[in-house]
Amino acid sequence: MANAHDIPSGLITALRAARHVAVLTGAGVSAESGIPTFREAQTGLWAQYSPEDLASPDAFRRNPRLVWEWYAWRRQMVVAAQPNPGHIALAELERHAPRLTLITQNVDGLHRRAGSADPIELHGNLTRARCSVEGTIYASWAEGEVAPPPCPSCGAPLRPDVVWFGEALPPAALERAWDAAMTCDLFLSVGTSGVVEPAASLPRVAYDQGATVAVINLDVTGSVGPRTYYLNARSGVLLPALISAAFARPSSS
Repeated sequence: MANAHDIPSGLITALRAARHVAVLTGAGVSAESGIPTFREAQTGLWAQYSPEDLASPDAFRRNPRLVWEWYAWRRQMVVAAQPNPGHIALAELERHAPRLTLITQNVDGLHRRAGSADPIELHGNLTRARCSVEGTIYASWAEGEVAPPPCPSCGAPLRPDVVWFGEALPPAALERAWDAAMTCDLFLSVGTSGVVEPAASLPRVAYDQGATVAVINLDVTGSVGPRTYYLNARSGVLLPALISAAFARPSSS
């Protein structure tokens, strides 16, 4: 889908009329910036490890240096990546929608870099670290011979500020996401498989509360209904076209 003619007119109308738009983004959005998914990142040197070896509290207790170095490798990829047209379109949507709540399962921080003011990062952000004991969050830290670096306050190892296997999502972030699903009148699910809970329930909650729901992803399937749209497309192509169709000023003749 490359232009407005490919987008259902009902979805354009719903976006134009929406007072509160909620958006959930997943790995497919980041993939368009060249960032591999979590499991795809386990290649080369890291292929010998299972996810539980690299992304769990037990793994960090067993081998904190290994875990830190894997996330440092991933962090380098993220820093080198750039927001793509899908990220930029969602940042632009904030200027048009009366209210927009952006919820992401991604940990790369690209929504913020694209200009989104306050994305809800359900799984954290790997460009931040936090103290493994006190929980203090750090946006920067000194890398040295010791890995992980020590907390500047208490000396305990820093850990990536992400949600690991066996950990709960941040309660405040989850509450905000749930509230958005309950109160929005349009919900866009973009680049996510829709199988990882609790995020997978958000579109269903929104639909049950009367919202229009659009699912945008590659290889997406579903039954189109009066308030549901399933669009097989890349977010970096469809989102700019959708926003342009809904909000572009008509050309003067």
